[in-house]
Amino acid sequence: MERRVIEAAEALARSLGNDTNHTVAAAAMDTNGRIHTAVNVYHFTGGPSAELVTLGVAATAGAGPLVAMAAAGDGGRGLISPCGRCRQVMLDLHPDILVAIPTVAGPQMRPIAKLLSDTYFFPDAQAERVFRFNRRYYDAVASGRKTSSVRWDERIAVGLAIFYFEDDAECPPLRGKILEVLRYRINGLTPERLRLSNGGTVEGYLESLRRHYPAMPADAFVDVVDFHVASSDPDHA
Repeated sequence: MERRVIEAAEALARSLGNDTNHTVAAAAMDTNGRIHTAVNVYHFTGGPSAELVTLGVAATAGAGPLVAMAAAGDGGRGLISPCGRCRQVMLDLHPDILVAIPTVAGPQMRPIAKLLSDTYFFPDAQAERVFRFNRRYYDAVASGRKTSSVRWDERIAVGLAIFYFEDDAECPPLRGKILEVLRYRINGLTPERLRLSNGGTVEGYLESLRRHYPAMPADAFVDVVDFHVASSDPDHA
């Protein structure tokens, strides 16, 4: 579903014509699956890129945190990567957004943090965080039956977050709170650390985790994330 931003950006780019002031189109998707689009404003004083205009359009529509962004050039140039300034702004304002980039293997969705490793974080951005789930976990999370998740190579922060269920418009986002993030090496995981209470085994859990993260090394560190949905979190405003 998030790849819809690529189609939206490319469609808008094809409509731009020969206006040299507007040569790039961008599209962003919010946690409710809405697509927001805009174009750049070229000017010698440093007009804003299409991605930045799109952030403003989305904010005007009350979109909240964004989960995906894509940009495309006019004249059939297709998908293009964001410039450094756009990457920094997206990282600070929407730190959990996925960004479409062109590769030799075709378009790929990459976490914005992967496009700006070891970068500076603006401390006053106050960005609203997004915690992603596979859609099959919606009922368990919404009911409060599922209150932990194991993640690898993701930047998870303690605090309020929107729980977003990928690739399913029928699963609306939930509000909740990340309570704790505990890091362990894989070989140090135990049933207790994995919160296994239904007879599951560490080996079975790791087999499923490796399917989800095929690039995860055998000696990786993983994060055990404890959370609450808003309905079960009395401290959530």
